[in-house]
Amino acid sequence: MIEEEKSLNFIEEIIEEDLRSGKHDGRVLTRFPPEPNGYLHIGHAKSICLNFGLAQKYNGKTNLRFDDTNPVTEDTEYVESIKNDIQWLGFQWAQELYTSDYFETLYEYAVKLIKNGLAYVDDSTAEEIAAAKGTPTEPGVPTPNRSRSVEENLQLFQEMRDGKYQDGEKVLRAKIDLANPNMHMRDPIIYRIKHAHHHRTGDKWCIYPMYDFAHGQSDSIEKITHSVCTLEFIPHRALYDWLIEQLEIFPSKQYEFARLNMTYTVMSKRKLLQLVNEGHVESWDDPRMPTISGLRRRGYTPASIRNFCDRIGIQKRENMIDVSLLEFCIREDLNKTAWRRMAVLDPIKLIITNYPDGKVEELVGENNPEVEGGEGSRIIPFTKELWIERDDFMEDAPKKFFRLGPGLSVRLKHGYIVECHDFKKDENGNVTEVHCNYIPNSKSGEDTSGLKVKGTIHWVSTAHAKEAEVRLYDRLFQVENPAAEEDFKASLNPNSLTVIPKAYIEPDLANAIPGKGYQFIRLGYFNLDTKSTSEHLVFNRTVTLKDSWAKEVKKG
Repeated sequence: MIEEEKSLNFIEEIIEEDLRSGKHDGRVLTRFPPEPNGYLHIGHAKSICLNFGLAQKYNGKTNLRFDDTNPVTEDTEYVESIKNDIQWLGFQWAQELYTSDYFETLYEYAVKLIKNGLAYVDDSTAEEIAAAKGTPTEPGVPTPNRSRSVEENLQLFQEMRDGKYQDGEKVLRAKIDLANPNMHMRDPIIYRIKHAHHHRTGDKWCIYPMYDFAHGQSDSIEKITHSVCTLEFIPHRALYDWLIEQLEIFPSKQYEFARLNMTYTVMSKRKLLQLVNEGHVESWDDPRMPTISGLRRRGYTPASIRNFCDRIGIQKRENMIDVSLLEFCIREDLNKTAWRRMAVLDPIKLIITNYPDGKVEELVGENNPEVEGGEGSRIIPFTKELWIERDDFMEDAPKKFFRLGPGLSVRLKHGYIVECHDFKKDENGNVTEVHCNYIPNSKSGEDTSGLKVKGTIHWVSTAHAKEAEVRLYDRLFQVENPAAEEDFKASLNPNSLTVIPKAYIEPDLANAIPGKGYQFIRLGYFNLDTKSTSEHLVFNRTVTLKDSWAKEVKKG
């Protein structure tokens, strides 16, 4: 069967037309320009996959450029986390660059605008500037400083650089058109004063370019051919083009696509920072967070995130993606890659009364039955006493309960068929022990008993089990669009984390490694936490085996 060729997205169509026409000499150079003021999230992953993916597809390159123009909020911690996230996703940049690399050049560009009568220093306050800009239906009015001479503006701008003025005392504005219907073209601020220590340039600068001034010019300096950003920058494109045209520099072009909006999630860095600072989550890499580091710690794989970004595609209009698609992508990937293991989260003891005391059998279990050859196997010790899940036993079992209860039989995974004949309770009426007989000739792979049972349950030998803390993570919010709520934190899911302090796991899991991915048979996919130790094992649930939220919707 011939696979259908995937249709091009609109940015790929633009690139292919540019390549056909010989534009940029057949060169494709994109860039990913994060501001180092927080950790990257799944929305950034879409942009990373797009920018790096375009370069890979068209034999081009991608620059990583940190937009470090706001020293107050930026930190080298964020720089390192961003680099780590991009490489973890499977991409490598051509050059690691910083907008601060271009501060001197950007300053010279600003001076050129002043000399050409296209920029002026304004002493007005932020409130006065905003009021003078007018409204979308009314033109703005000039502030008293708009008519300053070139000479005076050059002197004042130099004095701003020299540190003569305080923060907010003066700004440099582009001199464009106060009646322009695009508010971004009404003499936008292009430089402001900030007396703050910069993580790379130290205290060399006390004036910093605004994003709109730095962005296009940095693209141009690097000779970026296709500058891809999200839809909210459409109104900024006119200024991007105007500055490049007036400065007569390399004509980089900006193209916009719809950013990622996802259900049960917030994507705003400001809101994510609030969750961290107010203690609603443990940290930026809390496994409930939509950050790339949080998804990685939870057990998401680079392949699953790349596949998700590929599936949602590139659009020109905003839309809401259901988080269940992301969960589907990780289930699909882990089903093919995760090793199967047994763990018991809510244990009761099963005693096989007719099994020899002290006997230890070594059963064999495939690591991954979904893969030909099983990716090898591991030894599972089997003994007289086992831990099983409390849910796998019922004293008064209904007709279609195919697990254990008085007179009921099940197969123990990889092991024997057992039949329950008794059980014990504590003083509170809780079942503590289940007593069964096993059928000696019913061993998996060697069964000659002729018996058929409808249920198979997992277990762990009590003598060989290791203890672990297990964290069951669920969606952080309980409404589809928390960002639309008056107080987004009011819709936090109180059940987004359930901690099981002592679960029992098969001994092989003591050798688990973060990022490998394990399916706890019948329970879900799990990942060893990065902060786990050999003395205190911690496993995070990546995702359930099935979409439990879909069931809840149907019930409603």
